[in-house]
Amino acid sequence: MAQRDAIYAAPRDAVAGFTFDEAVVTVFPDMIKRSIPGYAQMIAYLGVWAARYVQPHSRVYDLGCSLGASTFAARERITQADVQMVAVDNSAAMIAQCRENLRQRDSDIPVDLVEADLQDVPIENASLVMLNFTLQFIAPDERDDIIQTIYDGLNPGGVLILSEKVVFPTGEQTERFIDIYHDFKRANGYSELEVAQKRTALENVLIPETIEQNRARLLRAGFASAETWFQAFNFMSMVGIKE
Repeated sequence: MAQRDAIYAAPRDAVAGFTFDEAVVTVFPDMIKRSIPGYAQMIAYLGVWAARYVQPHSRVYDLGCSLGASTFAARERITQADVQMVAVDNSAAMIAQCRENLRQRDSDIPVDLVEADLQDVPIENASLVMLNFTLQFIAPDERDDIIQTIYDGLNPGGVLILSEKVVFPTGEQTERFIDIYHDFKRANGYSELEVAQKRTALENVLIPETIEQNRARLLRAGFASAETWFQAFNFMSMVGIKE
């Protein structure tokens, strides 16, 4: 059973930038459940996308796989033959726990766990790529190249699922959604101190963009369509389809 997230419960003289270290891995399932609205529902729906769009004799990539939730959700619904999954994360602690989680789940579909920066992993023969709450941690000027690499590695008819925290066109809209999001966190048991210190830790580490900026990036890369299919407060998931 995952431990309860209390990483930012005690006051700190200085709050360091957020990292996916062993302390975070230990509490990650609880952190995600209490910090990302709609997360469990969105992850479950990935299996629906996988069931429809994964092609036989192809690869499925989970870029920024953390503990493997997206990988497992997709794998449970894949029925096509000769499918290989590639799960990538640059956190050694995440990969180690994901490997242990993988051992506990039986499936005929192999998963190749890769500890690496996602920019260093070639995308080849892909029918589904999942990029869930990962692009937001990468410098904005590097994001176009990442999406282009994914598009180029997708087979015709393949899809990209991109999930991100977002901001809105005006500062007033953004603050409104931040306020309701912080209400969500308080309702899930986080204190004012925890909310404030976590926000400081993520400043300049997680850099969100608008839904339209994310959509425009997918269209620039060549996707025939890029539509928001899921949103809860200031968290959304988008699907890009390659003709």
